[in-house]
Amino acid sequence: MTMKYDLRFVLLILMAYFLSAVSQAMLKKAAEKEYDSRIKEYLNPLVISAYILFFVTTLMAIISYRGIPLSFGGILESTSYIYVTIFGVKFFGEKINLKKILALSLIIAGICIYSLVG
Repeated sequence: MTMKYDLRFVLLILMAYFLSAVSQAMLKKAAEKEYDSRIKEYLNPLVISAYILFFVTTLMAIISYRGIPLSFGGILESTSYIYVTIFGVKFFGEKINLKKILALSLIIAGICIYSLVG
């Protein structure tokens, strides 16, 4: 038995998880900098923007659950591991190894299997 999903809501939640990964990367970038004071460390444009983005992505996820089951949202949330890995390699010089490739492949396979079989 396959489930039907409203594609608009699937795309909305995928966008929310992508933007959530972007905001995590923004916070990591902000954490790499040196600041004159504790206040500047937490109240700078990059950190504030990242938290605003987190808030927006939460709203997007809440709205998306109008058109997809809760269980499917959790499955799609695992796409954030893929985004975070890509950002880590691209922007932070992190190394990707065989274990990470295998893990990401399993995540993608799981999403595909759940999407097709339910």
